[in-house]
Amino acid sequence: MSEDFFDVALRQRACRSFTADVVSEDDLAAMLDAATRAPSAHNSQPWEFIVVQAEDQRHRIAEIARATWDSGRAQLEQRLDRAMFGDIDRFIYEFDFGSAPVLVVVGVDTAKVHEAMVGCSIYPATQNLMLAAAALGYGCTFTNFTFQQNAAMAKLLEMPEQIRVAGIVALGRPVRALGPGRRDPWAAKTHRDRYGTAWLSR
Repeated sequence: MSEDFFDVALRQRACRSFTADVVSEDDLAAMLDAATRAPSAHNSQPWEFIVVQAEDQRHRIAEIARATWDSGRAQLEQRLDRAMFGDIDRFIYEFDFGSAPVLVVVGVDTAKVHEAMVGCSIYPATQNLMLAAAALGYGCTFTNFTFQQNAAMAKLLEMPEQIRVAGIVALGRPVRALGPGRRDPWAAKTHRDRYGTAWLSR
C-alpha cells in the first residue's frame, strides 16, 4: 500500500459489480490489519470480522438481506434516484451482493462497548478496511441490509449472543474501472465558526 493517501481516499466509491477473481489471503490480512488500527471508544476494539468466502454462505446472507430490502423496497423506489435504486436493486436482489467473492461481516461485541458508542467504534474500522481494499486495487461497498435480521445472521454464522452485525463489506475486483464518486464540494458543507457562515466567505 504505497499509494498516496489522498489518491486512494479521493477515488474511493461504492462498487456493486465484481469479477469472480479470488481475493488473496495476504490482501485480506492487510485489509483486516488496517481495519484494526482504527480508533474506538476507550480503545475497546469491539470489532469482530467474519470473512465469508464459501458460495453457499454468501448466497444465504444475500437471501437474508433481501428480506430487509423487500420490506422497504417500495418506499425506497419512491425516494431514491432511479439509477441508484436500480443499481442497489440488482446488487441486493438479483446478483447476491454483486456476486462479490468475499463478504466481510462486521460484528460488534456489545459486551465491550456502550450502545451509544458502537458507531464511533465500528465504522472507522470499516472505513479503514475499505480504504485498504481500494489501495490494493479492489472495489467494495458497505451495506447494512442485514441490520434488521440479526437473529437470522447470528444463527447462520453461529455468533455468540453478545455479537451483533453492524454491516457487511462486499469486496472483490471491480468488473470495470471505477470513476470518481459523486460528491458535493466540501466547501458547500463547511461552515466557519458557526452554522451558516460559509468557510470560503473571506
